[in-house]
Amino acid sequence: MDQTKEQDEDYGYNLFPDRKKSKYKKGSIGESLFTFNHKCQVMLQFAVETSPYAKLLLGAMKNSGCTVYKDRHFSCEDCDGTVSGGFDATTSQIVLCQNNIHQQAHMNRVVTHELIHAFDHCRAHVDWFNNFKHLACSEIRAANLSGDCSFTNELSRFNFGLKQHHQECVRGRALRSILAVRKVTREEAEKVVDEVFDSCFNDHTPFGRIPHSKKDAKFAYRDFENRDRYYANL
Repeated sequence: MDQTKEQDEDYGYNLFPDRKKSKYKKGSIGESLFTFNHKCQVMLQFAVETSPYAKLLLGAMKNSGCTVYKDRHFSCEDCDGTVSGGFDATTSQIVLCQNNIHQQAHMNRVVTHELIHAFDHCRAHVDWFNNFKHLACSEIRAANLSGDCSFTNELSRFNFGLKQHHQECVRGRALRSILAVRKVTREEAEKVVDEVFDSCFNDHTPFGRIPHSKKDAKFAYRDFENRDRYYANL
């Protein structure tokens, strides 16, 4: 196996084959008519305009000096069937898997999850490729704050629990994300997740709380806007 292919598999790039090629020229009629691209673009636009999760994260990134531009920082592509999206740190681009995202609610969650990675990349200078703890921390935060582990989503997966169920869901989803993009054993992934779990689980930036539902996210976004207005008037 040549080095380039080995690196792709180590970092999960093999799950996103369109990162290297495109069947249709970007923006062409063929792209709009013969792929899921147009639907993906419409759902993305709706997500960034209406989702309180996404709007808060986009505002926080802008305040941190990392303004997100839809055409530059999002890319709808065909992916491996096991993933819905990803954050490409080499291009600062969010990949949305147009062949795997078919519902608006799913799009909203994927956009939010990947925007949390993008926010971490902006504010914390995450070393995605060399520091395993950095990757684990961002995956914990994304699972915790994106709504991935909301009661409704867990109910739809037939996952039920009472005591610390949310924490266990976050831990499990972070582990799955890590194992999808890194060639490590489950034991190695569990060890690093355990090492950083408490501090990263309790880091709710920029929401200020765990947004367990869309209603929670709306309150968090309202508070974020109010803080913005307050600091603007100082």
